[in-house]
Amino acid sequence: MNYSPKNLYRVWLILVAFTINFSVVRAEEVGSRWGTEEREREYYPIVSIPIPQNLVIEAGAFCTLPDGRVAVGTRHGEIYIIDGIDKKRPTPTYHLFATGLDEIFGLTFKRGSFYVTQSCELTRVTDSKNKGKADRFETLSDRWGYANYHEYAFGSKFDDQGNLHVALGLSNSYDSFALFRGFILKVAPDGKTQAIASGLRSPGGIGYNEHGALFYVESQGPWNCSCSLRSVEPRSFQGHPASFNWYKYAPEMGPVPPMPKSGSRIVIERERVKQLVPYAVIFPYIRMGRSITGFVVNRTKGRFGPFEDQIFVGDYTLSILMRATTEQVNGVWQGACYPFREGISTGILNVTFTSEGNLLAGGTNRGWPVRGIKPFALERVEWNGKMPFEIQRITIEPNGFKIAFTKPIDMNTGNDPKNYKLSTFTHPYHGGYGGPEIDKTMPDVKSVLISRDGMSAKLVLDRLDRGHVYNFDLGSLRARDHDTLVHRHAYYTVNEIPLAKDDRQVGGRVSTRNGP
Repeated sequence: MNYSPKNLYRVWLILVAFTINFSVVRAEEVGSRWGTEEREREYYPIVSIPIPQNLVIEAGAFCTLPDGRVAVGTRHGEIYIIDGIDKKRPTPTYHLFATGLDEIFGLTFKRGSFYVTQSCELTRVTDSKNKGKADRFETLSDRWGYANYHEYAFGSKFDDQGNLHVALGLSNSYDSFALFRGFILKVAPDGKTQAIASGLRSPGGIGYNEHGALFYVESQGPWNCSCSLRSVEPRSFQGHPASFNWYKYAPEMGPVPPMPKSGSRIVIERERVKQLVPYAVIFPYIRMGRSITGFVVNRTKGRFGPFEDQIFVGDYTLSILMRATTEQVNGVWQGACYPFREGISTGILNVTFTSEGNLLAGGTNRGWPVRGIKPFALERVEWNGKMPFEIQRITIEPNGFKIAFTKPIDMNTGNDPKNYKLSTFTHPYHGGYGGPEIDKTMPDVKSVLISRDGMSAKLVLDRLDRGHVYNFDLGSLRARDHDTLVHRHAYYTVNEIPLAKDDRQVGGRVSTRNGP
């Protein structure tokens, strides 16, 4: 073969063309769009944060510092501190604080030190000489194994007792070859590390819901037909049995749970496997993401619009942002998810709120197919003050649901039960990769009661089924100002059904049908 510079240049051009073509093909095949980006832009514009040409910022974790600057941990193992991210026309400065870490997916700050969750350990990183550069790296905990690229580790912020939590992905979708892979570990301030949950597959983030309870993000795959938000209870089993082999090293977890029966339903297996925690919020596959990732609660005190105290979560594959709300019913967490914003330029790995109340998203397209066309990006979503007509929150009632809106609804459309289209499904709980939507039903809306201010509607249904996801299609509703919903769909996961007030008083049961 002729290895002349001219021929090598031709080969390079062919490889570049193939790479570009492959990227385009990947971007087209990840799933259909909501088709709402143009309307979303009317209320929540996206601002691109410039990144210097010599930097690669594949953001895996964020931390908003007390002085308003934002620290970002990258997949390349660096920590940058960014100043000026909230300016109207941002031209931020990037200060390299630390290097030499590995795949940072957890970052928080306390008493002058960063606490960094990387694949191999939880590390305290400090600038002890006040020179603006990290010079001290202390291992706080390395009580888990790491030998494979799939073995990511995701870290939380501090809880009220000063503990951090680490969610550990399996060695691959079906196996746990390294210590505690598939577990969640609690790391105390002194570094003492204990297992608190097993059964994870491939987490995408860990943190606290709007009520302060510990949650993590789970990915679609074996024993998980869709992505989900899941609550973390002490000694809980999250559904994937590959990590059972490490119970002998975690006596604090108690006995190994019974093996779940593949092909059953999670509402059935919950009765047999007492440690099993159901999905709190199921994100229907493709319609609501393919690989959901880091999440954050909106505590901006109204600066981000009508969604205070709600969870915002990104999706890597579809490059979208979604909302979620949770509630506890009969001691079990459940809730709803809602579309929010399309059009992010890369695969989202994490999100945070800035000191000015903007939502910052970042990530990469490296590793798996991604809709977003950029290899990495930082983007700011901001509220422009205009009020969108949206489904604000859905909560469950003993015989139906309560739907809150961001604007008063028109009485003519709101009082008609036919304008509330509901359908349900569940998934098989099985060891196969992903799975179909099954046991579908079409509940009948028997009556609607609109609140006096028009900001909510109570629906009475003919039935409620535990273990089902309820798909709300409210596209026929109108606001009093004749506005249409920006997003017509929402999805509520029913694990438990609350007792009616009279039934609670006498200890009885509602007659609503429970189960598939």
